[in-house]
Amino acid sequence: MIRQSAHITAEVSLDEATRETSARLAHSRRHATRAVARRALAASIAFGCIAFTQRALADDNACHATAGEPNRPSVGLVLSGGGARGYAHLGVLKVLEENRIPVDCIAATSMGAVVGGLYASGMTAKEMQDRLASVNLADIAFDVTARADLPQARREDERLYVNSLSFGFGANGFRLPAGLVQGNRLQALLQDWTAAVPANQPFDKLPIPYRAIATDLRTGQMVTLDQGSLPLAIRASMALPGLFAPADVNGRTLVDGGLVSNLPIQTAHDMGAKVVIAVDIGSPLRPLDALASPADVAQQMIGILIHQNVAMQRKQLGPQDVLVEPQLGALSFTDFANASQAIAAGEAAARAALPTLQHLALSPEQYVAYRAAHSAQPLEPIHITQIEIASPGRVPEKRIRDALHVQPGDLYDPAALNKNLLKLTTAGDFESVTQQMITDGDQHTLIVDAKEKSWGPNFLLFGLGLSSSSTDEGGFRMHIGYRRPWITSSGLEGRVDATVGSDLINVHGELRQPLSDQFGYYFAPYVGIERRYISLYDPDSNTRLTQYLQQKENVGLDLGVPLSDLGDFRIGVGYEHGYGSPTYNFPFGDGTNLYPSYYGREINAHARFVVDQLDDPLFPRKGYFLDLRVERSLSGGSNGQFTDDSSRYTEVYGKALAAASFGRHSFSASVEAGNDFGGTNPVDPFGFTLGGFQHLSAYAADQLSGSTMMYGQVTYMNQLATFDTSLFRGLFAGISLEAGNVWTNSNAGNNVVDSGKGPLKRSVTFFSSVTTSFGPIYVGVAFAPGGRYNFYFQLGHTY
Repeated sequence: MIRQSAHITAEVSLDEATRETSARLAHSRRHATRAVARRALAASIAFGCIAFTQRALADDNACHATAGEPNRPSVGLVLSGGGARGYAHLGVLKVLEENRIPVDCIAATSMGAVVGGLYASGMTAKEMQDRLASVNLADIAFDVTARADLPQARREDERLYVNSLSFGFGANGFRLPAGLVQGNRLQALLQDWTAAVPANQPFDKLPIPYRAIATDLRTGQMVTLDQGSLPLAIRASMALPGLFAPADVNGRTLVDGGLVSNLPIQTAHDMGAKVVIAVDIGSPLRPLDALASPADVAQQMIGILIHQNVAMQRKQLGPQDVLVEPQLGALSFTDFANASQAIAAGEAAARAALPTLQHLALSPEQYVAYRAAHSAQPLEPIHITQIEIASPGRVPEKRIRDALHVQPGDLYDPAALNKNLLKLTTAGDFESVTQQMITDGDQHTLIVDAKEKSWGPNFLLFGLGLSSSSTDEGGFRMHIGYRRPWITSSGLEGRVDATVGSDLINVHGELRQPLSDQFGYYFAPYVGIERRYISLYDPDSNTRLTQYLQQKENVGLDLGVPLSDLGDFRIGVGYEHGYGSPTYNFPFGDGTNLYPSYYGREINAHARFVVDQLDDPLFPRKGYFLDLRVERSLSGGSNGQFTDDSSRYTEVYGKALAAASFGRHSFSASVEAGNDFGGTNPVDPFGFTLGGFQHLSAYAADQLSGSTMMYGQVTYMNQLATFDTSLFRGLFAGISLEAGNVWTNSNAGNNVVDSGKGPLKRSVTFFSSVTTSFGPIYVGVAFAPGGRYNFYFQLGHTY
């Protein structure tokens, strides 16, 4: 939840007030005479009249005609919520401006609060449209951060885990985030665009007086936000429960105002508006046959609540008021891609209502004066006099202060500051980090509010991979990750990654201890264990000869160096030992077996260089990736014995991938190569492998093995459809051309099996894919010369 300051006014129902008054009167009757009771009643009525009169006078002052136009009625604009459908509000505002119809106050909810708040800050409809057209509001509203902008640790996690499946646990048990979206990017954008608005003033002092409607999550009470931080008020008003995290305002937890007043007509009247222009862009209820999941039913329930309170608010329309209903058809709450369609619908509806609005139009001279009085004021240069950081939690204040890159005396640059604060949230330590400038005379105090993740301090990650083909048994892999950041104030982090699958059990744990705040160097001691099955095939057919059960354990220490936002470089030393034995064998008459067991250990030095700028690690459509690894055996041997220098080897591996998209067309290409020089790895003598989906697809998984490997592929994809759902996103069809092989290098020593020699093997794959929130789903068929073919079904991470 977001914690900042904004003034709130609770709206108590008439029934509640009546019950409270009746209780007081009953108490008086029990303890006083009827005369006293009558005097108490009279006093109560008089007090209520005075309070009502004072409020009415105050509200009249909030919404009034511009000076010089005393005879025209004040106009209040009411904008409803509706997600992406709210772009229609821009179309309505454009028509009002073109016809010189003034707006003297605004009451708005949810997406209407976004448009209304920006308009109240002094923007014109065209300015808003131009700014919104320059950003992807869907990505901003749903906190979508380009993967290339994430720190390398989070990019590593995305290769195995589904981000939406992470949750935490602590002293209070297991917990999930309060919302799928924390709203940090939207909050930052609103702060950038309203930087000239002081954070500690009544909204009546905005160029256009403004009210945002929210709901108290604890009591269900309607809350009117009328003072404080304008971005926070907007953010609170659109916090749809379950989707967006609630906003914490002055100790009250607030969510979307659409639950109690999605079309706040009464609020506009209370502000003093004599004429209300109400724009209703609410979504229609869905038919029963479209409710296909519990989430659909829950969304329908929220829709029913909204429709009920909108119906009640419409009853507040007087004969002088105007209702505008843009015809938005099936445009959905999340369909931000069709903003132009919504804007056009808003324009059409406003033009249809012009006959009832024209009497409000100002003369050209009057409208010029009106615009001058309601224009945004430029942001005056402000020098920060002091910085206050509120960060109750384990992350030290110094971490936040260093990330600001500003000091007292520096010029206040909200855009640059918000960019730095977003890096703190994308790093994964905080639920939200927000800032506001509080001005008191010559004092300009920058207040930064950093809230750690409320569902920690321990975090679990989950991922899933399924694979099935016509050439092997297929299988599954479940990935489970554990993260514990900030074990100490120095930034020590614990990381555990485990995989449980039909062919693999693996656990790897490490500690990461930062050594430098400025450059990000870190030490990473690690330990791991792996147990897996490895199949050996006849190189000329799909016949499996035997299967090895292999187990390896390792321990080591790495030095890591982040490469800015590009990737990571690690270098270190390690000890590893392992053994393997065939699950079935062919004995010879002399007592030996065709497939021997082995046991080896080694001490090695290793280095890895990774650059990862892909948009999606499992389904790349743009970006590039580079992975280079070198391992040098310092000492090692078979059968548990360390041997002389003749057994030492050097293993080199590299992979490069690039992807690009042009509209609905996507291309990607990759090359991969590896070689063992000077000997054989005593712990893993199987070397490199090829085979499996997107790794020479016409062959079974890991069918080809040896000490030297070369592989390349080119893939084309065509996006056939886009789905406007949270689960399914896009449908693709594609083709991959692959070539590669694995050979046994005579200089590498004795392998368990000789995979043969020969030219590059080829494969062509035709596939279709659906991208989902759990990873891509592939269905395809691969062909190779010689009549080889392979049918595939694949979910998530490839094997």
